[in-house]
Amino acid sequence: MSKQGTATEVFVTFLKLGLTSFGGPIAHIAYYREAFIEKRRWLSEEQFAQLLMLCQFLPGPASSQMGFSIGLMRAGWLGGLAAFTAFTLPSAILLFAFAQWLPYLSDTIGSAAIHGLKLVALAVVAQAVWLMARQLTPDWQRRFIALVAVVFLVLVNQPMAQIAVVIGGALAGLVLCRHQHFPASQFDIDYGKRIAWTLLAVFMILLFSLPFMAGMNSLIAVLDAFYRAGALVFGGGHVVLPLLEQTVVDPGWVAADDYLAGYGAAQAVPGPVFSVAAYLGALLPGEMGGLSGAVLALCAIFLPGFLLISAMLPLWQSVLKYPLAASALAGINASVVGLLAAALYDPIWISAVHHVSDFVIALIGFIMLQFFRLSALLVVAWCLLASIGLALV
Repeated sequence: MSKQGTATEVFVTFLKLGLTSFGGPIAHIAYYREAFIEKRRWLSEEQFAQLLMLCQFLPGPASSQMGFSIGLMRAGWLGGLAAFTAFTLPSAILLFAFAQWLPYLSDTIGSAAIHGLKLVALAVVAQAVWLMARQLTPDWQRRFIALVAVVFLVLVNQPMAQIAVVIGGALAGLVLCRHQHFPASQFDIDYGKRIAWTLLAVFMILLFSLPFMAGMNSLIAVLDAFYRAGALVFGGGHVVLPLLEQTVVDPGWVAADDYLAGYGAAQAVPGPVFSVAAYLGALLPGEMGGLSGAVLALCAIFLPGFLLISAMLPLWQSVLKYPLAASALAGINASVVGLLAAALYDPIWISAVHHVSDFVIALIGFIMLQFFRLSALLVVAWCLLASIGLALV
């Protein structure tokens, strides 16, 4: 990759993607490939594949981490910041605006629209489970890990259950997923292992110190909640769903229906799914919410993923020399499939499907996505119009 780019060049390029990249994390990778390999040749095919593998290996929003890394390698730290800002800002502004509009959606049509967005979430997450299961659980060992994760999460509805599933998946992978192998290559960056270890230390210090500081100030509590959600998401944007529910719904900060409506609305905007944090931050009660809450929640949920990817870029080649790392990763990925499948049932299915008509609407949305490869925008339009139409009949 050429390092002669500028932060302005990176910002303009990623702003175009932030305004047009509909379809979620999987689609973002295709947009990146076209933009940075075919059109601009910032990356080779091999570099692109290696970077994608690293971002899938780490917790955090894979497509945003990949974009941040491309900006970082193209134009240094300012390039990474420019890539993140430009790619995220359009969706964050739209979702913040939706949060301001939400109180006015209390009539019949408004309630039906919110319910339609919950059906969008059902269709989108169902497709994510389908695709991830095919990719991440290709053998009986990983299907077994995923199944155990689903059963455990459905039966044990406790705050630490999701973390236990990820840790259990890593341990099961060490036993059941031996002989896994992932190639590794060196990335072209301007800093070395000393800075990498410093960034990793910052990640760990924040992860373990913020919970103890959360009681000191309401804004620190918001920082802690969204930082932990971003730090523990393996598998990409859709997997943040159960963790964010635990973050904002369980403490009573955001109503469950409002939460799912926001997640559904996130499918109608371009850019990263993690931008839903701006919506949720705006809805937080008291001084925690509003514009300051939206900005803080948005930055906090992305920060751990960026710290980790920045730390691992110089270390990646060394880590995958150890076969145990690949085995643990295979187990974690399988457990993530179970994590998302459990979230598909609770809270999405339980909250969204009350009648056969709800199931039919969501099923058609799933078919539109999976088999006809239609845009997520069309699925949003279908679910909204169908839900509103039934409410008016």
